[in-house]
Amino acid sequence: MKKTRLAIIGSGPAGLTASIYASRYQVENIVFGQQRGGTIGLAHAVENYPGFNSISGLELMGLIEKQVVGLGTEIVYDPAVKLAKSETGFRVQLRSGEIREALTLLLATGTRRRKLGVSGEEDFLGRGVSYCTTCDAPFFKEKRVAVIGGGDSAVSGALHAAAFASRVYLIYRGEKLRAEPIWINQALKNHRIEPIYRTNITMITGENIVEAVGLDNAYKGENKLTVDGVFIEIGGQPVNDLASQLGLNLNEAGYIKVDQAMRTSLEGVFAAGDNTDFWPHFQQMVTAQAQGAVAATSVYEYLQQK
Repeated sequence: MKKTRLAIIGSGPAGLTASIYASRYQVENIVFGQQRGGTIGLAHAVENYPGFNSISGLELMGLIEKQVVGLGTEIVYDPAVKLAKSETGFRVQLRSGEIREALTLLLATGTRRRKLGVSGEEDFLGRGVSYCTTCDAPFFKEKRVAVIGGGDSAVSGALHAAAFASRVYLIYRGEKLRAEPIWINQALKNHRIEPIYRTNITMITGENIVEAVGLDNAYKGENKLTVDGVFIEIGGQPVNDLASQLGLNLNEAGYIKVDQAMRTSLEGVFAAGDNTDFWPHFQQMVTAQAQGAVAATSVYEYLQQK
């Protein structure tokens, strides 16, 4: 059975950055991931990452991955499906059935976006459908877009989209928006944003790209709304299955509780990135990387003490 000092679960920005720092601390580590680059790898373009005016998420994460491998770390795209405490540390079981041993664990499993589950949502992903207004709003300059949701992420996302789009339809199933008052006030005063209440979208349609959405409640006498893009901002869910297996403390929303050093409630287990309760309302690549760096430093200090 192969053993390592640190097993990093997650191949996104937090996990790969943690690996870079761990390697520089000469802490032997291995990364287990489900897909190259994690969620950010799906981004059509990243334009808010320092050093790059515009780069695809897959290309950016490829550069980071190259750095990780260059430092001698193995990245295994065989996701962990089961974690358990062992006599010498922790046991990691992969989807293939292989079992690895590690002295310490770092969970960087991120989040998964909540989906609407309507026709066309999957078909037009990356071709007009997006789950990140912050990432993709600039691509819809002077176009008409729909932002789905009524919470903080949706309303603040609508404001961000309005800086580029000519018209932003804020479609929400409720009677009124439920975001922070400051966001709501700004949105209602913005002449480019038009809230549509008590309405769900029933489908997303188009040829090669998004062209319209269907509505379950008629808007201006029509059950079809012409748009060029759809931002689905109905929240995310932390990927906490493995954390639950270890019995880690989670907050009410399911995020892993960590301290300032990214330590969890179980000795030898650390967490970093969007799956933690460390500033969960601002889930950006740079903040995930910062947490990964801190977590790797904490792992190094922990192993030194041991």
